[in-house]
Amino acid sequence: MGSYEVAIVLLVDASGAVLMQHRDEHAPVSPNQWALPGGRIEPGETPEEAARRELLEETGLTAGELRPLWTGPRPYEEGFPHTVTMHAFHGTTDATQEDVVLGEGRAMIFVPRDNVLDRDLAASAAFLLPLHLKAPSNF
Repeated sequence: MGSYEVAIVLLVDASGAVLMQHRDEHAPVSPNQWALPGGRIEPGETPEEAARRELLEETGLTAGELRPLWTGPRPYEEGFPHTVTMHAFHGTTDATQEDVVLGEGRAMIFVPRDNVLDRDLAASAAFLLPLHLKAPSNF
């Protein structure tokens, strides 16, 4: 059973919409589900450095300030044997949908705040999005 750490970015645009990735059928984790940009933390990287690198690789975007949202174990998922520690960050961007470059997955779109829970969510997104929605309104 493997153990590793991931960094996840909950990036919000000026309207409050959240950048979400529709993972493709080849994704090793949560295929065909909606997730948040992020990925494994490489040796020598801090969680924030990994979050920024993954965001750039997957979306072509950079974030201004990233603030910690939550750190802890990834929710259990049937058939997923790994122990994963998630480091989730909140960030805001002035970018628009036209600025997004799809680096991975089927789609990467800003989903209106009121609609983020209406999709088939990956376990990590299903856990983190309600935390985000309960956060102070500066996001």
